[in-house]
Order: sequence, then structure tokens, then C-alpha cells
Amino acid sequence: MPALVLVGAQWGDEGKGKATDLLGVGVKTSGGTEPPTRVDYVVRYQGGNNAGHTVVTPDGISYALHLIPSGVLSPDVVPVIGNGVVIDPGVLLEEMDGLVERGVSVDKLVISADAHLIMPHHRALDRVSERYLGKARIGTTGRGIGPAYGDKVARTGIRVQDLLDPKILRDKLEGTLREKNQVLTKVYNRKGIDLDAVCDEYAAYAERMAPHIIDTGLLLNRALERGEVVLLEGSQGTLLDVDHGTYPFVTSSSPTAGGACAGSGIGPTKISRVIGIVKAYTTRVGSGPFPTELLDDDGERLRSVGGEVGVTTGRPRRCGWYDAVIVRYASRVNGLTDLFLTKLDVLSGWERIPVCVAYEIDGVRVDEMPMTQTGFHHAKPIYEFFDGWDADLSKARDFADLPGEAQAYVRALEGMSGAPISAVGVGPGRDQTLVLRDLVG
Repeated sequence: MPALVLVGAQWGDEGKGKATDLLGVGVKTSGGTEPPTRVDYVVRYQGGNNAGHTVVTPDGISYALHLIPSGVLSPDVVPVIGNGVVIDPGVLLEEMDGLVERGVSVDKLVISADAHLIMPHHRALDRVSERYLGKARIGTTGRGIGPAYGDKVARTGIRVQDLLDPKILRDKLEGTLREKNQVLTKVYNRKGIDLDAVCDEYAAYAERMAPHIIDTGLLLNRALERGEVVLLEGSQGTLLDVDHGTYPFVTSSSPTAGGACAGSGIGPTKISRVIGIVKAYTTRVGSGPFPTELLDDDGERLRSVGGEVGVTTGRPRRCGWYDAVIVRYASRVNGLTDLFLTKLDVLSGWERIPVCVAYEIDGVRVDEMPMTQTGFHHAKPIYEFFDGWDADLSKARDFADLPGEAQAYVRALEGMSGAPISAVGVGPGRDQTLVLRDLVG
């Protein structure tokens, strides 16, 4: 069985945790029953603890996961942190301990030896440099993700495998701090990082992490050779991709399907389905252009009804109407085979629902993503309007149960978004997903 890729088709926060559950991760209930597990490995392939997934079990128990893949909630799934992730060991261990306290085993968790580590100097530089940008700030979470990826590309990064060799770790860190401390103290007038203190801190992390560190690329490729199912889940979304997103207001990695290959060690010929997760409206967190953003009562209503607060940051999300232009772009960039539409229930109660079908830029209609940053900043949405509905969708268990207006809305989005809609979410629960086409078979 080839691998499946799960990507966000907007700016992130689309509901990937719910989609992972639908794909057969099999979260156990308090009564001991669970659906058949159809996924053997769930892989986080990029990002750091600047993003999160929320998974709600059939019992209504909510888990907010940041670094650990959602597969950890199933006893039959191996959760994998791939080589494309940057890891803050303190955060990872805290998340592991929190799960254990709630009765979730982390014994099967494996971590790529090639993943890069977030170090104290990364966090310090991230926070101070963002403040110095002033109005040009990107809106980072200040957790050191960008500087860690910067060092990775500059070939000065420190990797998980370096935890296993204290001498190598100290030598690398000493060379790095020789430069970073100069920047912190002389450019930003901040306190430098103490080499000995960091070495001691990370030695303690190494002791706990060592049993989980393996060659994950080898593990996953052998699993695929045996016919097992590997699910690759990205964090953030397509429009935050460092290459294909709304640069420079992006993350520092590649959440797109291409990033899944680079961040896991799985070749592209082994991927059979690429599933894009998309909300029935649009949100984003942080700075940057957002053509359909609503700064009125409709925007506040979407935020309130949709519970639009960041899983990791707690920041309120910016809200707007569905933007078919960016979803078509995401379909093209990722080669989407399917779309999973979430939060359709949030739109109940509007008399008319606008959908952005194109942009106007300097008086000219543009149907595809503008080529330049300037063009996207100047984009004004061109809307088509669809009849709303006033029914509670949360009780629907089949697509035919939806009001005719809601069905028409979904079909209209499908026709303008570049990929078939294979599932529709009408609430956070497992039974609140309407499956139009099997996503694993």
C-alpha cells in the first residue's frame, strides 16, 4: 500500500486532526471499542512546535498535539517524527509526559536521528529579531523555528543524532555560540547563551530521548515494502509554504506534498493519494495579505462560532469567506486527489454566503494566484453569492441529510476548487463526518 499525504489547503488550522482520525488512526474510547485501524504509521514531516492538531475522541475528549503525530492516540499506530521536523526537546518531553499522565502510551514514538534541534539561541534570536522588525514583523510564534531552519540550510545546525555523542554536541555548540553570542550581545544588547548550561540541559534530554531515536526513513520504506499504510501529516498549510506560500509571511519549511517526501525520506513514486484539508470558510494566523478577511460582525461571528483560536499559540485567528482562488492554487501545487471540507456547520444561519471566485487587481480580473507579492497585496475579492441555510447540520450522518442549500454550496465549492470533495465535516466528533468517497481505498 503506497503512502497517503495530508496537507492543509489554506493557511493552516483547517482540521487535519479530524481528517487523520477519519483515515483510520483508531482512537480508543473509554468503553474499549474502536474502528478498524487502517493506518500503520503516522508521520509528522515538517515544522516544529509552532503548530498543533486537535483530535476529539468519540468520548468527547480533546487532545491538543504540537510535535507528536496524532497516531500516538492509537495503540496500533506507530507515531513518527520525521527528519524534516525541528524539535525543541524540552517541549517534546513535556508533551510526552502530558500524554502519559492522561493514560496515553508514548512507547512506540520514534524520532528521526536526522531531525534538527531547536536550541536556546534559536529561541532568543527569534524573539528579539521579530521585535526589531516593527511593522514589518512576520508574526512568528517566537519559538525558534525559523532560526533553527536557517542554521539547517546554513549547514551549522545541530541534529537529534548529536545528542548521542556529547563531544560532538559540545564541539558544534561551541562553534555556533561563538557567532550567535556576538549577535545577541553586540547587535541586540542581550545576554549571551552559556555553553556549559546548555550542554548539561541537553545531556538530560538525550538520556530520555535516546530510546526513541532511529533511522525513520529506513523504517518507513520497509513498512511500505511490507504493504503497510503510512500517513504523512503536515502542519500549517500550503499558503504558509516557504516556497509556494505568501512569502515572506510564511513558515520556514515546506508543508506541501513535496515537503512530505523530503521530510520523511519516502520517494514520490510511493505516494498514491494527496488529501487537502480545507475549511468551508478561510482563516489565517499572523501577519500577511488575506483578500477575503472580514473585519466586521460576520468575521467576529465566524471566529466565535468556529472557535477560531490557535491550538498552540492561543492567538485569535483572522476570519474570512471561502477563497476558491487559493484552494485551486493549493490543488495545483500539491497535486491534490481529494478535498476534505471541514466546519460546514459553522456557516448555518447566514441568509447568503459569499465565495471568492477571482480577484480584481488594478481593475483587471485575475482567476489564478497572482504571480507577485505586490499583486496579491492589492487583490480584491470578486464574490459569487450562494443561498444560506438555517438548519443545525451537526446531526447529519449522510450527505443527503444536509439541506439542499448546503449540498449546493458543497457542490459549488467542488466545481471551483480543483479537486473532488470526498468528505465533509459537520462537527468535531468522529460521527460528524459525511464520507462521499473512501480516502484510503
